[in-house]
Amino acid sequence: MTSFQYTETKYMLTVQETSRVLGVSIHTVYRLINSGDLSAVKISPRKTVIKAEEIEKIY
Repeated sequence: MTSFQYTETKYMLTVQETSRVLGVSIHTVYRLINSGDLSAVKISPRKTVIKAEEIEKIY
């Protein structure tokens, strides 16, 4: 399994950070969340975060 730099320094990543790690657009990250392929937590009306370990599950 691939180890990401973010997993060592951050527990939760924003949608923008997740898109950079995965190499996809922000819209694709939201599609993954809506389809259930990626679990996320909405911490405010304007902020969604993803656990770093969820990103590793995709790879």
